[in-house]
Amino acid sequence: MRAQRLLPVLRSPDVAAAVAAVRALADAGCRVVELTTSTPDWRRALADCRERHGDALLGVGTVTTAEQASTAIGAGADFLVSPYPAPAVRTVAARHGVTFVEGGFTPAEIADAAGRGPAKVFPAHVGGPRFLASLRAVLPDAALIPTGGVSIEQAPAYLDAGALAVGVGSGLPEEPAALARLFGGGR
Repeated sequence: MRAQRLLPVLRSPDVAAAVAAVRALADAGCRVVELTTSTPDWRRALADCRERHGDALLGVGTVTTAEQASTAIGAGADFLVSPYPAPAVRTVAARHGVTFVEGGFTPAEIADAAGRGPAKVFPAHVGGPRFLASLRAVLPDAALIPTGGVSIEQAPAYLDAGALAVGVGSGLPEEPAALARLFGGGR
């Protein structure tokens, strides 16, 4: 995530759309993608993407229960993401040695999550880049990933404010050349 800086967060309408989106991203040079549990049959989408794109880092977001965490890990998730503190997910991720990006919005929630690893700042658009910069002032070593309501055009401001990476859920270009410009290449 640190190298890529932009984390696509896919909320796809079905498995085929998720697989097609990951394929397009991979072809554009993207190597880290977050699928979400809001995609119908997300487990199958993850398994299909894992089979086709074994070299990519594939995560599952909006993971809020131990059952979802176990299912995601079983289907090949490299990392898990929650939108808010999720102790049950934390326990499963730790047991399996899988990175967990735990979410929070208040400084206390974010500091707590950042004490264990990368922390998701959600919903980032509410506080904006200035909120992120304020968090960095008191959490200078924290790996913060703002997500939620952040457009591609706004991502540089969050990176300038100290984000490790920025989660973008909508607004990714569909045109292959535009995607390749975002992710540095293609195959």
